[in-house]
Amino acid sequence: MVKITFIEFDKTEHTIDADEGMSLMEVALQNGVPGIDADCGGACACATCHVYVDKSWVEKTGEAEQMEQDMLDFAFDVTEQSRLSCQVKVTDDLDGIIINLPEKQF
Repeated sequence: MVKITFIEFDKTEHTIDADEGMSLMEVALQNGVPGIDADCGGACACATCHVYVDKSWVEKTGEAEQMEQDMLDFAFDVTEQSRLSCQVKVTDDLDGIIINLPEKQF
C-alpha cells in the first residue's frame, strides 16, 4: 500500500492507503476526498481533477505530457506544481506523497 495525503484548501487532511496502478483521481474519488470533481472520469478531457503536487514530490511524479498540459490551460490558478490527478499513477515511489487541492475547480 502507498500512503497518500490529500490536503484540502482549508488545510483539512485526508491520509489514504492506496493500491499501486490506480490514479490519484481514482484514489480520491473512492475515498470521498472533496474537491476533485473528475467530470470526464479520468479521460484527460477536462481539468476538474486539478491538484498541486507538493514541491518535494514533483520530480517523482514525472512530467505532464502535452495532452495534460493542454488541459491544464482550463484549470483554475495553475502553477508549476499543477497536475491532473487522473494522469498521475500511484507507484511505490510515491509512498508518502502530499497532494494539495485547489480552492476551486474550473
